[in-house]
This record gives sequence, structure tokens and C-alpha cells, in this order.
Amino acid sequence: MRTENLKVPQGPVDMVLDTDAYNEIDDQFAIAYALRSTEKLNLTALCAAPFFNAHSTGPRDGMEKSYDEILKILDLAGEKRDVFRGSETYLPDEKTPVPSDAARDLTERAMRYSPEKPLYVVAIGAITNVASAILLKPEIVDRIVIVWLGGHALHCSHTKEFNMMQDVAAARVVMGSGAPFVQLPCDGVVSAFTVSESDLKAWFYGKGALADYLAKNTVREAEVYAKGRAWSRVIWDVTAVAWLLNDGERFMRQRIVPVHLPAYDHHYELHPDAHPMTYVYQIKRDALFNDMIAKLTQ
Repeated sequence: MRTENLKVPQGPVDMVLDTDAYNEIDDQFAIAYALRSTEKLNLTALCAAPFFNAHSTGPRDGMEKSYDEILKILDLAGEKRDVFRGSETYLPDEKTPVPSDAARDLTERAMRYSPEKPLYVVAIGAITNVASAILLKPEIVDRIVIVWLGGHALHCSHTKEFNMMQDVAAARVVMGSGAPFVQLPCDGVVSAFTVSESDLKAWFYGKGALADYLAKNTVREAEVYAKGRAWSRVIWDVTAVAWLLNDGERFMRQRIVPVHLPAYDHHYELHPDAHPMTYVYQIKRDALFNDMIAKLTQ
């Protein structure tokens, strides 16, 4: 079943979204896209992931801000879901979990599923919460499929990607666990999924509170660094949700490859057991962008 679960699922599925929602502007699009893709996705819960950059004072603060941002997006969308606070720190090593409400819920929630009907865990931040859940209850690896936006393409010269390098230990735990695993690399693959100011003004402005927030939040962030010049922003987190909707490869192309673990020197190394994973290698930007517009401007 693990090989079968490396394929895009057929029919409706249950999912959990693990997100550092306040980190940038793209997690918000991904949350909204998951909420609006009800033809196939049942978003059962959201978990706040830790992050540390200019938008936070540390991993705990980043997680708390992400928790609040998740609630904001749910309110704008007029939706209610279970929302859990995640890890306040990154993994100290590859054997020690960081307990949190998110990790505990994931262990309990996953045990209701089976290899034949798995829970899809879509992660779009540091993957600490998911790694902690696996360390707390290793049995869940047979009951979940993990879809992660993290790392760079295999042909890139390093793995210094924000989600991956924040918690290399967590990435190694998850990718080495044997759970069915789907990787959407950032630079070299999903970096193709961009949006511009003109796109946002043409398709999102005036299309409701949710669409307005997503668009204006993006423009506001971009203007901080663009300073009057033309710009585009990658909204790559959307692609992780879109993988679940990728019937007939309508949004992206993928192949099966051996698992490559991130090493602590920020390079990939082949996993000793070389078990297979799904590797996304191309994004069909316009097809996905048009589906997102249709759903987020309803």
C-alpha cells in the first residue's frame, strides 16, 4: 500500500494542514485553497508550525502568530475547523519529540485511519509537528501520507531552504520514517508558481473579504522590498495542497525516486534503505493559477 499511496489519491480524502501561516503571504492562499477545494478535500484540522524570521522573535512567537493567522483566515472564509498550537521549539535531535497539542492530536487522529484509507498530512512549514507525532507514535507511519513543501530541487547546489534548514532533524525523521512521502521542492520546481501585482488587481481585488485580504496582504509585503519597481511573489505553498487535486497531472508532473535525506551540511544524501518517495519536478503554473482564482473569488 505504501507504493500505492505515493500516487495522487482518487476520490475525496481527509487532510490536516500544518502551516507557519504568519511567516509569509503564501500560507494564507494555501489555507483558503484547501478550504475551497471541497470537491475532493475534507480539511479536518490545522496545526500552527514554528518559524523564526523577521516576522517573529523566535519559534514559539512564530507558532503563536501562525495560530492567530489561521484563525483570521478561517474567519474571513466563514469557516470553522479544529486548530492546534504546535511546537514551541525545533527538535533537539532525531530521537526526541517536542510535545504539543498539534503533535498529540495528529497521533490520535491518524490512528483512526488505515493504509487503505490514510490521512493526508500536508505540511508547508518546518516539519517539527509531524516529526514529533511520528516519534511519539511510530505506528502512524502506516496510516498517513505526508505531502511537504520543503528543500530545493535535487539538482540545486544546496538544501538551504527555509522550511528544511530550520529543523533538519525533523526533516530527516519524517523523510526517513518510511511513511509515504511526497516532496515539492522550492527552488528549481515550485518557484515557478508566482503572482504579480497586476494578477492580484485583475483577479482578486473586490472579490470578497477573503480574496481582498489575500491580495492586499501580498501587495503590502511586496512593496516593502520592491520600492516602486516591478515585482512578483512566489506563492508556492498552494502547490502542496494542489498535489492532492492533481488528477491526470493537470497541475504538476511527478516521478518516483529514492528518498534523499537532508544532511546537516545542507546537502542531500541518499537514504541508506533507498525507499521510494514521490518527487514533483514541474508545476503547470497557469492551470493551477486559474483553478485557484475560480475557487478563491467565489
